[in-house]
Amino acid sequence: MSILLVEDDESIAIVITAALQAEGFEVARCDSIAERDRLLTIRRYSALVTDVVLIDGDGIDTLDRVQGRYPDLPVIVLSAQNTLDTAVRASDTGAFEYFPKPFDIDELVRTVRQAAGSGGMLKPGELDDGPGPGLPLVGRSSAMQAVYRMITRVLRNDLTVLILGESGTGKELVAEAIHQLGHRQGGPFVAVNTAAIPADLIESELFGHEKGAFTGAVARHIGKFEQAAGGTLFLDEIGDMPMQAQTRLLRALQSGSIRRVGGRDEVAIDTRIIAATNKDLEPMIAAGMFREDLYYRLNVVPIHLPALRERADDIDALAKHFLVLAAGEGLPRRKLAPDALLLLQQQPWRGNVRELRNFIYRLALLAREDVIDAAAMEPMLVPTVRAEEPGSAGPADLNGAVIQWLADHAPPSGTIYDTALAAFERPLFAQVLGMTGGNQLRAAQMLGINRNTLRKRLGELTLDPDTFLRRS
Repeated sequence: MSILLVEDDESIAIVITAALQAEGFEVARCDSIAERDRLLTIRRYSALVTDVVLIDGDGIDTLDRVQGRYPDLPVIVLSAQNTLDTAVRASDTGAFEYFPKPFDIDELVRTVRQAAGSGGMLKPGELDDGPGPGLPLVGRSSAMQAVYRMITRVLRNDLTVLILGESGTGKELVAEAIHQLGHRQGGPFVAVNTAAIPADLIESELFGHEKGAFTGAVARHIGKFEQAAGGTLFLDEIGDMPMQAQTRLLRALQSGSIRRVGGRDEVAIDTRIIAATNKDLEPMIAAGMFREDLYYRLNVVPIHLPALRERADDIDALAKHFLVLAAGEGLPRRKLAPDALLLLQQQPWRGNVRELRNFIYRLALLAREDVIDAAAMEPMLVPTVRAEEPGSAGPADLNGAVIQWLADHAPPSGTIYDTALAAFERPLFAQVLGMTGGNQLRAAQMLGINRNTLRKRLGELTLDPDTFLRRS
């Protein structure tokens, strides 16, 4: 089989050619669009591997010409312009695959082998044009390249996506990007923070309710599933969803329909589901806090968002991006000196991109100079909570968790105590029940509370102790 390689970097071309030839491929090489078009008229190729920036133009912009003449020719795009925009442009052409530079040569060879045996490309027109400039994600690190590639793979379909990542990594931005760039972009994007809805109202919020369904239901309410018809429903913090609501959600996903609270009729749903969580769901499944069958329904296509400390190379671009946004919102125009950027890269950023954004906005507001150096920035950095002594690790971690929980959820004033207590009690009771195998008497003794009190709280928290029973 013969492969046409269009690459103007001689060293990269040599490496790719040698790797493909070692696998038995015949490789024709060129470094321009004009020569590519000439070679395509001479013979038939099993696949085309092309760079984006070539000596006489943009390799992606001219692919429509190639596809119009050779619709069965698979195309693999290589690019050093490692942005989401480039990945989406490659996907829009129907490219078989997109590889940001630097890439794994073994993975490229495997993909060429698959493409050469595929007999064709995805057809253009299956995906509407994305918005191009102004895409919500910033960063060109290798960690983000993996995210971009996963995003492009789910744009043409309605597969359920589960976005995993620490708090503040930008999970909702990824969900918005999938919606904006996908074929449902003309429909609504409805985001729901399931952790912020009281347990007794979450089913009504998601599925709606009929008039008179419960006290206070004075009129029919259309839930989020119906509001998102034709578009995308983003379920954030799915790991905090009460067990009863998990059961209703699973039924909706299985049946493709919902029933409003107090209603009798089934309402067909036409919405893409994207869920997200900052929790590790597998231990929660083992502890009986999350339904295993729902996990597999949601985890069709997982997208792992890296923590900011895993993509420190992106901090420079992110900081500059947030300074531009801050100026657009009326804050003073600022710039960062090189030593200030270096200092930013050395911070732990436990709150990830959200923490960095808030800090940059604070910096833009409070700095006295238009060009901010490290000396001016350092006093504004909040010291990281650390547990220096071995025995203090637990309290420090718990204190940090409370601080982070308040920053993430910010419940309305007057509800913080009850909301925080419920958020703490549920995982605490679940862990203790797991340790006692569902024995409520032993669990109550471990907790130091009355058994009746435990039963009452389990009911209010919708925790079923039977799910913790040990099976022989």
